[in-house]
Amino acid sequence: MSNNQDNLENKLSDAKATASGMLTKNSHISATNMSAVEVAKTSSAKDVMLWLLAIAILIGATLVNQYLPGYWQPANDVWVRIGIIVALFVFALVCLALTHQGRAFKTLLKDAAVELRRVTWPSKDETFQYTWQVIVVIAIAGLFVWLLDNFFNWFVGLFIG
Repeated sequence: MSNNQDNLENKLSDAKATASGMLTKNSHISATNMSAVEVAKTSSAKDVMLWLLAIAILIGATLVNQYLPGYWQPANDVWVRIGIIVALFVFALVCLALTHQGRAFKTLLKDAAVELRRVTWPSKDETFQYTWQVIVVIAIAGLFVWLLDNFFNWFVGLFIG
């Protein structure tokens, strides 16, 4: 068991080192060994401009369907409008990924993937057993609530008539 634990700890430390290495390659701020949270809290003029650009692009994407066909003839085709909306959405996501917060989010996703590999998932039999236990408990709770409802209806009916 300790051999497996040592192996998991080695994999986790390797993944953190790799993620840290990727972060330092992409960002001059993280070269000072900042955590992902500290990187996300930092801001620069470039970040502000990218956020404003992404917001403007997303607003524009919401207006494409309504206004673009009046100004551009090919936009009368629904697939052209869908393509433009998707392209604008992807461009906005790329802008957001280039911010410090976007880099920190990518690090968070990598760390989450490492943690998901460490999860011990239940077997098919355990899942089946737990599902039936939940169904039985829900049925008992439902029966109890139904009995209370009937009792209170009867009790209030005594006073109201």
